[in-house]
Amino acid sequence: MMPRLAKSGATIAQVAEAAGVSRATVSRVMNGRATVAADIAERVRAAAVELRYHPSTVARSLSLGRTNSVALVVPDLGNPMFQQILRGAMSAAEPFGFRFLVAETVENARAEAEIALEARLRCDALILAAPRSPEAVLHELLPQVEPVVLINRDVGRLDVPTVRVDYGAGIHSLVDHLVALGHRELAYAGGPRASVSHGLRARALEEARERHPGLRVTTVACGSTVDDGYRVTDELISSRATAVVAFNDLVAFGLLARLNEIGVDVPGDISVVGFDDVELARFAHPPLTTAAVPQADLGRRAWGLLHDLVAARTSGGTATARRAPSAADARLVMPGLVVRSSTGPVPPARRLGTASSNRAGMLRTPAPGAPATWTAAGDDWTLTLEDQPLARYARGTSMPGVHSPRPHLHPVHSLAGVAMTLTTPADHRHHYGVSMAVPDVDGTTYWGGRTFVRDQGPTLLPNHGRQRVVAAEVVDHGATLAHEVRWTDERGRDQLVERRRLSGVVLPEVDAWALGWSGRLGALGSDVVIGSPATNGRPGAGYGGLFWRLPFADETVVLAADADAEDGAHGSRSPWLAIGRRTGDAWSTLLLVQPGEVDPWFVRVADYVGAGPALAWDATRRIEAGGSLDLELVAVVADGRLDVRDAGDLAEFAVRRLRTAAAVPEE
Repeated sequence: MMPRLAKSGATIAQVAEAAGVSRATVSRVMNGRATVAADIAERVRAAAVELRYHPSTVARSLSLGRTNSVALVVPDLGNPMFQQILRGAMSAAEPFGFRFLVAETVENARAEAEIALEARLRCDALILAAPRSPEAVLHELLPQVEPVVLINRDVGRLDVPTVRVDYGAGIHSLVDHLVALGHRELAYAGGPRASVSHGLRARALEEARERHPGLRVTTVACGSTVDDGYRVTDELISSRATAVVAFNDLVAFGLLARLNEIGVDVPGDISVVGFDDVELARFAHPPLTTAAVPQADLGRRAWGLLHDLVAARTSGGTATARRAPSAADARLVMPGLVVRSSTGPVPPARRLGTASSNRAGMLRTPAPGAPATWTAAGDDWTLTLEDQPLARYARGTSMPGVHSPRPHLHPVHSLAGVAMTLTTPADHRHHYGVSMAVPDVDGTTYWGGRTFVRDQGPTLLPNHGRQRVVAAEVVDHGATLAHEVRWTDERGRDQLVERRRLSGVVLPEVDAWALGWSGRLGALGSDVVIGSPATNGRPGAGYGGLFWRLPFADETVVLAADADAEDGAHGSRSPWLAIGRRTGDAWSTLLLVQPGEVDPWFVRVADYVGAGPALAWDATRRIEAGGSLDLELVAVVADGRLDVRDAGDLAEFAVRRLRTAAAVPEE
């Protein structure tokens, strides 16, 4: 029908004639005004469809004084993050008849203001992603381009609505994930120096260091592109970090590509995390662990705020006008952690603590009985064999109060560099390597976390004590760290004073080294009663004493003199306990020996890997006022797997060698 009009297009006059109305009525219907009766408006729209009439956008703009278009200014259209923001904004604006003009600043902070002004002249409103512009520039620019909505910027004094990502929360979730895997040496591939979000990420990493004692973060200047990540990979490796936090997913992609080229396994040798969760993140090699930002939702939220601004301005401030959003309407978007294959546990062969030129183990074989040496390392102490770190002993002063702050050993490594301790794991945040952790001393917990209450179960109580190192000296020609530890309850009163000695000796004949831990717990002015969840009504939970928490492995086995599994070893009075761990093809063994009176062993392998002698297995233990309780444990850290006979022989050998070296005095 009407082929000539279908081919060349109808005019507004022809639509008016076909519908039997004036041209003004057609204009009002086409512009969406509600002043035309419903039946007449329907007749006009039907005529327009039949005649294939399309209003002139130029004429409409001149008539209405607006273009029904919005400018979106972004720093880099090559970044899939901004592509998804655009997609979300466009899909949200389409039902309202708005179109988008997109402008890219090509990461040029000096050009952002000029490009934003030019784009705004061509459109009715502006969505501005200006991550690089100084705040002073934005304060001058924003009043000139209203109505405007910001993405990922907060300009404080100006009343400008914004949609922001909580970068701090995203970084914290990534770091918590890496720490739970055992990582304590991180590198941050930083974003553009002028980027506000880079500053927020860096600040969150500083906060993470405070939240996770012993965490180290090395920052390497990078950028925001794939090329930037590729370029700085070698420098990141040189930092000796076990995990890299990339500024964004693109940087992580470049890093993964370069690591693959030079044969570095991810996550076997190093873990990598990104930020944003762009579409390609799950298709990376390996798939990328990242903080997922709902990118399209950012665009939709930005459009929602902007549409309210435009609608309020168009209404002319009448009583029926929609309230224009203000800076108080800021939308804070929370990233979510997405765990994929680019992250894993710290490599078994990786040594932490102090730098060494030897990356695989000892450079020299020490003489039999050679002592390891304690040296001060800031507020802590490090046990080393020549230049090789074996263990670090931390005061624990920065531990959260709810974890019952206490001195502890972490990290501990075998001679081959295998990690033998774990701290603050996700399953039990209050586990810290090797420490004297007792859940009940006259009602005060030195274990951390929740306290078992009879007829109530595990309950978080304000009863967390702390152990404080008040005096320390290195003796025995550096082989022994002798110190005094005060056990102070939650009210600040000293309950126990402990004389503690930690000594080390190397056993190169068996690829092992031994640690002697002895302590004399002295009660002060009143009796002290030591208990456990078992003595408070929880059967089998008699834990509390010198407790050793180990990392998970591919396979874990337990041996005792009269048992070869967790169930048999748990609660036994074997003079020794061995926990063998296989990671890949490599085995390592922790052999715990009680040289004197033997307390029952508390052992866990299935749920987590941890063990130690229990002070109050099924009955409380009392230290009378002025009296003392002597404790001694010898730990052998061996590279290799032991059978029952080997374990028994090594237990005797290690105790004898320590006594011969006078590292653990004979009673």
